Amino acid sequence: MAENNLSAVLKAHGGAVKLLRNSKIGIYVYPVVAPEFSNWRSEQIAWRKSAVLFDQTHHMDELIVEGPDAAAFLENVAVNSFANFDSNRAKHFVPVTPAGHVIGDMIIFRERDDKFVLVGRAPTANWVKFQQAIGEHKVRLVHDPRSDSRPDGKAIYRTHYRFQIQGPDANKIFDKINGGPVPDVKFFHVDWIKIGSRRVRALRHGMAGAPGLEVWGPYADKHYIQSTILEAARDVGVDLRLVGSRAYSTNTLESGWIPSPLPGIYTGSGMLQDYRDWLGADSYEAMGSIGGSFVSDNIEDYYVNPFELGYGFYIGWKKEFIGKDALTKLKDRKNRQKVTLEWNRDDLLKVVASGFEEGTPYKWIDFPQPNYASTNADILMGKGKKMVGMSMFNGYSFNERCMLSLGVVDADVKVGDQLTLIWGEPEATGKTSTEAHKQAEIRVLVAPTPYSREARENYAASWRTRLTNATFDASV
Repeated sequence: MAENNLSAVLKAHGGAVKLLRNSKIGIYVYPVVAPEFSNWRSEQIAWRKSAVLFDQTHHMDELIVEGPDAAAFLENVAVNSFANFDSNRAKHFVPVTPAGHVIGDMIIFRERDDKFVLVGRAPTANWVKFQQAIGEHKVRLVHDPRSDSRPDGKAIYRTHYRFQIQGPDANKIFDKINGGPVPDVKFFHVDWIKIGSRRVRALRHGMAGAPGLEVWGPYADKHYIQSTILEAARDVGVDLRLVGSRAYSTNTLESGWIPSPLPGIYTGSGMLQDYRDWLGADSYEAMGSIGGSFVSDNIEDYYVNPFELGYGFYIGWKKEFIGKDALTKLKDRKNRQKVTLEWNRDDLLKVVASGFEEGTPYKWIDFPQPNYASTNADILMGKGKKMVGMSMFNGYSFNERCMLSLGVVDADVKVGDQLTLIWGEPEATGKTSTEAHKQAEIRVLVAPTPYSREARENYAASWRTRLTNATFDASV
């Protein structure tokens, strides 16, 4: 019998851990956009020193949710409160399972009272679609999945283009393309600006700590919008760099967002069993992969909750939502905390040097982004070789001249502590993204999150700057 849903796939492969650690999907790919336009070092520098243009058109799912019950439906699905969530605003949308485990996240835009657009990775889009399928809310959904990772020459079409311009010189470009000063848009608010002859929506945002606007519109306008932005930058003398997929994926290391936690949906009965029966055998959840030195027979050891990722402060406790009872029990516990980890230079060079020596090398570290799975989990050890957390997203910052990773650690770990990261997997798996290798111990220093001083000091109050268990502010 064909494996036609996630439940059947899990059964055929002996459970979630065996399925995901032996996935043959290969490395996680940011599709369509060229790997580099100049070189990834210069592209990283540009978001700190001049300005960059991120092409975000292809790597994210888009989900349009509209109808008379759209707001009530979405507020029940996510932990966020929709209080003060007016039209032309955006939020960080985070759903959890009934057990309180994070499924993923998206950015949600409110275009009208009855229309929302969600943009982000597939796990959250899939969960929202399932909730609509089993519920009775009066809502309509339109799902535009991300572009194919390996299109092999096939034409690619999206509903919308999506660009972000950011950096210290970004405002000069905004004023030029708008034909005058752009509106003073507050952080995560939306307003209209002009780009040449087009009137487009613009979100005040920033991904690596630098100021920026995210703009979007009909996909047919993509070439016109991009060329108009580039021409405006030339006219005002700004060194605007197009950012390729190699550099793009590293910007989160400086700003402190963990982009790919494992969806906590592989265990649990009731709604979660129904969800696994509903998810297709070709879904992200069925085809994704786990990589890293941390290996557990219990898939739940890879799950995280909102408090661990720094999202606790915007949970809407006054409303009802899926997972509220579980989070109520978790909020007063000693949850792990999100941190940035700075890798030791000498240990890092030792790992790289092994690739030039005879014998089995350490696991290769690719620059600027060594993640080789959909979700990463590397062991972090404290004193006495005790595991105190896991590193979840790694990369090299040319701006900071160091390798960084984002992860979660026990609550008693402090900034300035030295931990040991175990790099490489303990045994061979079926993953096509790994080669024969041995493990290495890499010293890492616990650093502030966000790591970028610009992001820490100049971002508006948000999940990047708040303490993990800070009080919820419905205005965020």
